[in-house]
Amino acid sequence: MAKEKDGSHGGEEETGWAAMFLATLIYSSNGRRCCETRRILFQFKAPHLSIFSTTTSILLLHPSIHPSTRRFCFSLLCFPVVILCTSTAQAQLSCFSYKSFSLSHTHTLSLSASSALDPAMAPRPAAAAALAACILAVAATLAGADDPYRFFTWNVTYGSINPLGSTPQQGILINGQFPGPRIDCVTNDNIIVNVFNNLDEPFLLTWNGIKQRKNSWQDGVLGTNCPIPPGANYTYKFQAKDQIGTFVYFPSVAMHRAAGGFGALNVYQRPAIPVPYPPPAGDFTLLVGDWYKAGHKQLRQALDAGGGGALPPPDALLINGMPSAAAFVGDQGRTYLFRVSNVGVKTSVNVRIQGHSLRLVEVEGTHPVQNVYDSLDVHVGQSVAFLVTLDKAAQDYAVVASARFSPGAAPLMATGTLHYSSAVSRAPGPLPAPPPEQAEWSMNQARSFRWNLTASAARPNPQGSFHYGTIATSRTLVLANSAPVLAGQRRYAVNGVSFVVPDTPLKLVDNYNIANVIGWDSVPARPDGAAPRSGTPVVRLNLHEFIEVVFQNTENELQSWHLDGYDFWVVGYGNGQWTENQRTTYNLVDAQARHTVQVYPNGWSAILVSLDNQGMWNLRSANWDRQYLGQQLYMRVWTPQQSFSNEYSIPTNAILCGRAAGLGH
Repeated sequence: MAKEKDGSHGGEEETGWAAMFLATLIYSSNGRRCCETRRILFQFKAPHLSIFSTTTSILLLHPSIHPSTRRFCFSLLCFPVVILCTSTAQAQLSCFSYKSFSLSHTHTLSLSASSALDPAMAPRPAAAAALAACILAVAATLAGADDPYRFFTWNVTYGSINPLGSTPQQGILINGQFPGPRIDCVTNDNIIVNVFNNLDEPFLLTWNGIKQRKNSWQDGVLGTNCPIPPGANYTYKFQAKDQIGTFVYFPSVAMHRAAGGFGALNVYQRPAIPVPYPPPAGDFTLLVGDWYKAGHKQLRQALDAGGGGALPPPDALLINGMPSAAAFVGDQGRTYLFRVSNVGVKTSVNVRIQGHSLRLVEVEGTHPVQNVYDSLDVHVGQSVAFLVTLDKAAQDYAVVASARFSPGAAPLMATGTLHYSSAVSRAPGPLPAPPPEQAEWSMNQARSFRWNLTASAARPNPQGSFHYGTIATSRTLVLANSAPVLAGQRRYAVNGVSFVVPDTPLKLVDNYNIANVIGWDSVPARPDGAAPRSGTPVVRLNLHEFIEVVFQNTENELQSWHLDGYDFWVVGYGNGQWTENQRTTYNLVDAQARHTVQVYPNGWSAILVSLDNQGMWNLRSANWDRQYLGQQLYMRVWTPQQSFSNEYSIPTNAILCGRAAGLGH
């Protein structure tokens, strides 16, 4: 806590302000910081300071500093903590160990005494460069070379694409690309993406599987963010905090996802934390999904149609935007990592490679036990990564994705080519056959996915050091999907409540205490048999609760559920109606952790979630037609002890719309 001057800092009288930061800095043997967490406590002698925050930094400015200099300083995002203060009121950055509370480092930056409280003597724009140099010098001392920033500028446009090779379609392009640009980054990198919306309607991107630690402001769904208006831009600022693995981004407004705008987001491990397999010779990204000849506006109209409200069957499957032309080139005898994500609207797929085995090494950012498979089911919104060794004759082999659990005599199929660099011919024989269509086969494969307890993921500690199976749950939610007709329109619902997107994002509603928008706890914890209804449900949960969620599927259609902000443990799958007796079948030792789980027709899936990430988080059907028509809700994870250690403040560039328009940041 801040203390009165006792002469240890030159005997100056403390007439201004002071702040102390309690933090944990963990250093490797060479002194370089490899991990950092902060708890930030403030105690001010003067209450008139301005406090600004970004997703990774705190900037404290005395009000005497010129506004243009403030804006310039705030635009600098490459520092963890910067304090500007006067020499008569120095501020110390004191870093302690949580356990020992022993002083380890102190850094102080001061301005001249003459500029202390006199606005006339405050730094002017001409001095901004010198001031920035001081800031960056201190930043270098504090941060070293850790947590770099990666900047992207994306222009979102319509463009002509021809994925099916017949009639050109209007697609959504990012920087002229379909699929969109791939983001490659490293654990803890800071990602800055400036998105310019050149479409004729509002647009948003969400970052599927990125946890947005303490930062649901950047989640990019309609419950957290106002969409980017046509002709405007928004800059996302988020961190791949303590994550590695295979992720994607995609548009989250209306049915834009069906027109493109999606792409890969691959997070690589830090050199200090090796993955539990030899480094591959390279890696390939496969974005697999269903595709429609109809445009996204036509699909939206089909869903909005009174009484109908259903999409037609998709027309094709694509791999990286192509039905048959994707190619992956490697050298004989070497091993490659294949990253597969299902970016489709509603269709599960099975992926396989002719004549080659698939060694599963990643499931949505976590390491599984490395079982070997002939093929893998990947449901909507899910991602996996597997190793393939090119140990066959030097030929071309088929990479196949086929639809699963979809009506029709001939399931849709997309093909690519695994091309040995020295190949001159295609491997003989038919394409590899799909697995049995029965849900039981797929469920048994899902049960075989096991968490690797000894492997490290993004952190050096083993995954199994968190003994989730020994923690008592604080509550149980049983969530059943349904397909009611409300006011003459087909809708989808959770426990009888169909979500209606409000005119103001729920995160803004909560932040500004706007009344009569949120239906707090309006979804019952279990199906109650009440009449179907519309609403804007938000379930209130406490930070650090440990909860059980059971997804009950009462329909003949396979469901896929995604939770933003978290991974969870999939402890059980089953057929029929879930009962509490099913808990005896749970895997409480090494259940696979992931962010999206499938629920088989007329069956159930159970997950355990550790609510360690404060914010407003979307729990939704990953089947985008069902999400669009109401099969979703939000979970507000909160604590009354407000602190930057729990959640960041609203970004200064947040778009304010609806009832929050004009309220200010």
